[in-house]
Amino acid sequence: MAVAAFLTARLLPGVTIDSAVTAILVALVLALLNAFLKPILVVLTIPITIITLGLFLLVIDMLIVLLAARIVPGFSVEGWITALLFALIMTLITYFLDMVL
Repeated sequence: MAVAAFLTARLLPGVTIDSAVTAILVALVLALLNAFLKPILVVLTIPITIITLGLFLLVIDMLIVLLAARIVPGFSVEGWITALLFALIMTLITYFLDMVL
C-alpha cells in the first residue's frame, strides 16, 4: 500500500509525499482509518448511500484521504477532487500490484 501511495503521489499533481517513510506512514494511517472509521461512516450514511446508489462511498473515501493528509506530516492533498482521484488511482494501483504479486 505504501508503494501504491508513493506511485499515486508521483502520478497525480496536487499530492505530495515527502519521503518513503512518509509513504509508509500514509499507508498505515489509511489502513487504520479504513479499518476503524470507514465502517462507522458507512453505517451512519446508509440512507444517503442508498439514495445515491453507492456513489456516496466515494465521498467517504475522499474524506478519509483528506483526514490522513491532516494527520500525517509530509503528506498533502490539494482539494476535494484531488483527494477523490487519489483514492481512485491508489485503489487501482493497489489492485494491480495485488494481481502481480
